[in-house]
Amino acid sequence: MVSLRRFLPVLVLLLVGLLCCRPAAHAQPTAIVGGTVHPVSEPPIEDGVVILEDDTIAAVGPRAEVSMPEGARRIDADGTVVTPGLIDAATSTGLIEVSAVASTRDQALDTDDAVRAAFRVTDGINPNSVVIPVTRLGGVTTVASIPTGGGISGQGAVIDLHGPTLQEMLVRDRAAMYAHFTPEAAEAAGEARGGLALRLREAFEDAQFYAENEDAYQEGATRSLSVSRLDLEALASVLAGDRPLVVRAARASDIDAALRIAEEFDVSLRILGGEEAWMRAERLADAEVPVIVKALDNLPAEFDRLGTRFDNATQLSEAGVPVILSTLDTHNARNLRLEAGHAVRHGMDWDAALRAVTEAPARALGVHDTHGSLEPGKTANVVVWSGDPFELMTSARHVFIGGTRVEDDSRQKRLMRRYRDQEEQPQAYDDGTGQ
Repeated sequence: MVSLRRFLPVLVLLLVGLLCCRPAAHAQPTAIVGGTVHPVSEPPIEDGVVILEDDTIAAVGPRAEVSMPEGARRIDADGTVVTPGLIDAATSTGLIEVSAVASTRDQALDTDDAVRAAFRVTDGINPNSVVIPVTRLGGVTTVASIPTGGGISGQGAVIDLHGPTLQEMLVRDRAAMYAHFTPEAAEAAGEARGGLALRLREAFEDAQFYAENEDAYQEGATRSLSVSRLDLEALASVLAGDRPLVVRAARASDIDAALRIAEEFDVSLRILGGEEAWMRAERLADAEVPVIVKALDNLPAEFDRLGTRFDNATQLSEAGVPVILSTLDTHNARNLRLEAGHAVRHGMDWDAALRAVTEAPARALGVHDTHGSLEPGKTANVVVWSGDPFELMTSARHVFIGGTRVEDDSRQKRLMRRYRDQEEQPQAYDDGTGQ
């Protein structure tokens, strides 16, 4: 009788082959049925349907025209508003846990160097940050996590706010290069305001030289350059158009300086903050430069922001500037929808405000192919709201990120339940005697 031992390895290989060739199991489709659907890329759809399959939007349209997938989980959205997940274009989510504790701040290099272009925030992002769940409760599904410090701070990343690892969260690494024309940056670099512009010009000129003479540079056959090889490579990628330059500038004259430098070096520019951007609305519109603004901002907190006003976003939008609304915050990024509501309160068109927290930031950060609107084939980041998302009392009933419905919970909610439950429990009187 032939022993089975001789055939055991063959049987194991056959079994493994059969298992590997089995078709991958697909998640149960989800059908969001009813309500007013705002694709953003198209006009609103009354009594609409959004179909999610795996991590992708499979279909969007009126209820009468969309076929329901077999076995789909149905979510009744009658009386609700359905939008893409909101995108905050300027936070340090995952990089800052407790602002007052240095060991939990990873958004900046601890150096006096004005140029930190090679710094990438990606490896410092913490997927388990307690800031992430509470941000999702506000319907924010995607953020740009950005660096700070110095004249040129480094490179930010776009992440979705769901997933146990950075690889699952990451939408785009090195999405943009960040620079600062601010009093804080000038003071930290020991420069006058014009010194920041000088450093930026010098760094770009050296990056141009490096890109044209890389072989000679590697052989040590060139003049010395002002920044390191890694900084030069990072800046060269901006000059090549691989990523935009985002300049934090509030004062109108600083915005002028940023526009001049962008024109000189032919780089794609975004203005961050732009508290006095309304003064340069026509020039920004002509240059097609997006401006990331905080609508809930009308106090001249510093001398470079004396022109701050509530209707900044409105004036920019009406002039044709691509407007992006942001909290410019990390721990309060959940309030992004209120920024949009405040912009509407001060004259901004409602649809323009929705674009400013969905499609516009996606386009400005180079992720428009997958994010920012409800279209078949795009990432299934969807929010079902109890009403108008820009109204104070509205809440996010369902939040989907990559097709997964995220838990309606956060550390804040757990603390609330904990202390509420303690208050409801009768406390025994202790007289100190132990009896």
